Amino acid sequence: MKLLLDFFPILLFFGAFKLYDIYTATGVLMAATVLQMTIIWFTQRHLQPMQKATLVLILLFGSLTLALHDDRFIKWKPTVLYGAMAFALAVTFWGFRKNFLESMLGKQLKLPHRIWTHLNVAWIGYCVFMAVANGYVAAFFSTEAWVNFKLWGYAFPIAFLIAQGLYISPHLKSDDEPAA
Repeated sequence: MKLLLDFFPILLFFGAFKLYDIYTATGVLMAATVLQMTIIWFTQRHLQPMQKATLVLILLFGSLTLALHDDRFIKWKPTVLYGAMAFALAVTFWGFRKNFLESMLGKQLKLPHRIWTHLNVAWIGYCVFMAVANGYVAAFFSTEAWVNFKLWGYAFPIAFLIAQGLYISPHLKSDDEPAA
């Protein structure tokens, strides 16, 4: 169910684009994201910072797209989001010497500090890659190609998360085990 909830805004966006146009699809994406976040809030009683940022950016860039009738805004939203994530993770890590991932997930995942460091750097690299990839497609390809990239580009986070899981699995500690 969670997987469906995570993907339904992009699936509705894709369908609306194929049936209508980018502007209808943008309105559908905005409405679907508000509904998605409402469901998450009612079931979990909070939104993660990433969920809040995604909602704000979709509403902001979507509104600009619709008000100015310019699809460049919605196309550049992922680049802004991934770029901001990479920047925040990097500044927090190298500027403030804090590992944001470890502070957010350290209670759920018991990992050695060096593994958290590797994960943080990997996430920075992944976010930079996704920002650049989206920016490249948004700048040099048609809107239809960009929409297709948005849907099929979900292979990147899935592959990244699988690789991350494979990387951390040997290092996971139980509450009664020493660190690896």
